[in-house]
Amino acid sequence: MKLKKGDQVVVIAGKDKGKTGTITKVSPSTNKVVVAGINVIKKATKPNPQTGEGGGLIEKEAPIHASNVMFLDPATGKGTRKRPQ
Repeated sequence: MKLKKGDQVVVIAGKDKGKTGTITKVSPSTNKVVVAGINVIKKATKPNPQTGEGGGLIEKEAPIHASNVMFLDPATGKGTRKRPQ
């Protein structure tokens, strides 16, 4: 997998097509990445009195397949296949 944590990427497929962000987590075994601010989902959680957490809806980034992102070229602002230098 060529993608690494901290890389700037652009989404090329899916509901967030065209958006850009930074990779925060990489999972090579499943070939997925988590991009900050991209593929945000709402998850319902139950309250947990032992940890003091309240229940409700929380927003978090879900993983996206690595084939749906490309490196962002800072010079052009478009996606590129090679890591920008």
